[in-house]
Amino acid sequence: MGFKTLLAYQKAFSLAMEIFQLSKSFPSEERFALTTQIVRSSRSVCSNISEAYRKRDYIRHYKSKLTDADGENSETQLWLDFALACQYISEEKFNGLQDQCLQVGRLIHFMINNPGKFGVKDC
Repeated sequence: MGFKTLLAYQKAFSLAMEIFQLSKSFPSEERFALTTQIVRSSRSVCSNISEAYRKRDYIRHYKSKLTDADGENSETQLWLDFALACQYISEEKFNGLQDQCLQVGRLIHFMINNPGKFGVKDC
């Protein structure tokens, strides 16, 4: 099993790609502000999940990377708040993306709380 088979990774990747596509419609003046930040944080969730999976030999490293993934997921939610407040996305789109972030967060927490199910050796 590789990290790409993890449901948390798959959902986070899908969310990151949806956010990337959406960010293309943001105003050009947001290119180095909101657009860069929301794309970076959403992609970082996937990156940290994949790193956590590779660090399964060390429970502390595994949990640390997943905690980082959770933090990036929360940051993505913050940037979505700004996108809504700036009226770059509809409330309907915002709600859907926030729901996806919550799903990813729950999956990350499941991975943190159940390391043995993901092959962590030090449990």
